[in-house]
Amino acid sequence: MHHFDEIYTMAANRHDGPDALQAKLSKPKSVAELTALPDDRWLSIVTKCVFQAGFNWKVIENKWDGFEAAFDGFDVGRCAFMDDEKFDALLQDTRIVRNGTKIAAVRDNAAFLLELRQEGGVGKVLGGWSSTDYVGLLAMLGKRGSRLGGASAQYAMRFAGRDSFILSRDVTARLIAEGVVDKAPSSKKAMAAVQDAFNTWMDQSGRSLTEISRVLAMSL
Repeated sequence: MHHFDEIYTMAANRHDGPDALQAKLSKPKSVAELTALPDDRWLSIVTKCVFQAGFNWKVIENKWDGFEAAFDGFDVGRCAFMDDEKFDALLQDTRIVRNGTKIAAVRDNAAFLLELRQEGGVGKVLGGWSSTDYVGLLAMLGKRGSRLGGASAQYAMRFAGRDSFILSRDVTARLIAEGVVDKAPSSKKAMAAVQDAFNTWMDQSGRSLTEISRVLAMSL
């Protein structure tokens, strides 16, 4: 496995040099910033990622104001206690994508966020989870959240601004080239190997998961 400095050089050579590459990187939000993010914004972000999965992202983006209105600004309490009348109305609401399973996921994820309030707060739990066990956070989201397995949770954490990696096609290709995995990781063993690699690169570089993930993607 290459030292992170070598991978950074590969990426820099493909993106007009180290300064140009650095300009394309962004740092994650602090735990304090994530803790200050209101619960309705967490639910909004999670919901957008759930609806984007397997769908045209541009369509979801263009309809997003309608989603915000239809789901009452993603008020966590109102969404968690959505009754059958509200659910049925949403199934007929042309402001949103009328997918019953994903609409139900909004209700379930709102209930999940209410649970996290009792555990210290959504931002504190999700934002404060150690980056050295990011795969543990993803596993927890997949188990306790609704439709938050795989890439949906990864994108939700990235869009919220928490330190994260996304196992995109390019990141996965670099991980394969580095001998970390031999295919797109999905098993616990493979995900543990990915975490170990990212932890090594964090130690070598002092950079965040977010920055390292972007560098890996741009190294090809």
